Amino acid sequence: MKKQINEYISWIGKTDWELKKFHGDEFTTNKGSSYNAYLIQDEKTVLIDTVWLPYDKEFVKNLKQEIDISKIDAIIMQHGEIDHSGSLVELMREIPDTPIYCTANGVKSIKGQYHQEWNFIPVKTGDTLNIGKHTLKFIEAPMLHWPDTMFTYMEGADVLFSNDGFGQHLASEYLYADEVEQSVLWEQALTYYANILAPFGLLVNKKIQEILGMNLKIQMICPSHGLIWRKNPEQIVQKYLEWANNYKENQITILYDTMWNSTRKMAESIAEGIQEVDKKVTIKIMNTSRDDKTEVLTEVFKSKMILVGSPTVNNGYLHSIAGILEMIRGMKLKNKKAAAFGSYGWSGEAVGQITESLKKSGFEIINDGMKQMWTPDEEMKKQCIEFGKSMIENEKENV
Repeated sequence: MKKQINEYISWIGKTDWELKKFHGDEFTTNKGSSYNAYLIQDEKTVLIDTVWLPYDKEFVKNLKQEIDISKIDAIIMQHGEIDHSGSLVELMREIPDTPIYCTANGVKSIKGQYHQEWNFIPVKTGDTLNIGKHTLKFIEAPMLHWPDTMFTYMEGADVLFSNDGFGQHLASEYLYADEVEQSVLWEQALTYYANILAPFGLLVNKKIQEILGMNLKIQMICPSHGLIWRKNPEQIVQKYLEWANNYKENQITILYDTMWNSTRKMAESIAEGIQEVDKKVTIKIMNTSRDDKTEVLTEVFKSKMILVGSPTVNNGYLHSIAGILEMIRGMKLKNKKAAAFGSYGWSGEAVGQITESLKKSGFEIINDGMKQMWTPDEEMKKQCIEFGKSMIENEKENV
């Protein structure tokens, strides 16, 4: 269903209320999402992006109800990932010669996925497309979050089509960010950034500074997922600058997995020690085998410190800890502290291995970690409490 944004621009995307997983099984989307495609009808008709493959026929059908698709003068593909390009094959069956504007990397991506020789027109930053009363300016945004990504700015309308930048995985009956519950909006915006764009913080900051340096007047930001920023769009830009700058809150997150609850008891006692020393710090305790990994990574992103615990099993640590450590490594976080802990029966390698993994992931390692043999008794619990206290004392010493 088309939704009019202004005299020239309409939303022609798909709201996916049922979406619960994204990027395979990597990203949990309990709030659903949307695939935002935009139709510009000036003297020339331009389509910006399409929708995910499962909805390709529905997308083309809806597009036909709004316009004669043979009258589409240009298609702009800002990113080749299938949630944006998935309807291209169905659409291009009917309008095969329509030019597709994308970056050079976009050509490689789309050809590599669909194996079609369409009428590609590679563009780079500063290139423009005049469509009548307005001009579209292209801005390359590599690794936000793929090498092929670009933004499109509509001069005269002051609209930035930002593809995967500034989005949220959030399905809504509304179109604009100011129309929805703000706590939910910002929670999803942060979750989206932490799980998709966090590895590219330096590039995010650099690209935003570049765009600000262009002195573009931006009245509206139209991302490819979630709600459109029409009121005070600079608020999400400022948040991105904040999140990209080694973001951390006054929070410590304790991640653990456990076999017979010994490591769990350690985690809870460590948290008790932290709270004894600092009543204001937010403490999150998360079982990596039970808590959703998207939520885990979001809490890690927010934290100034993480503690990671696992029992030693077969001379290593549990697989949920291995998985989450690998995902944390991929986030490329900076300016955060960490330590390891865990129980063991006879060998006890896990704590050292976790410490080494955290070090390779860029964390400042507080100490060699804590390991305890078998099930913690009252004396061992006191030791864990003291270990927790030492986390805060370490922080104070280094302020």
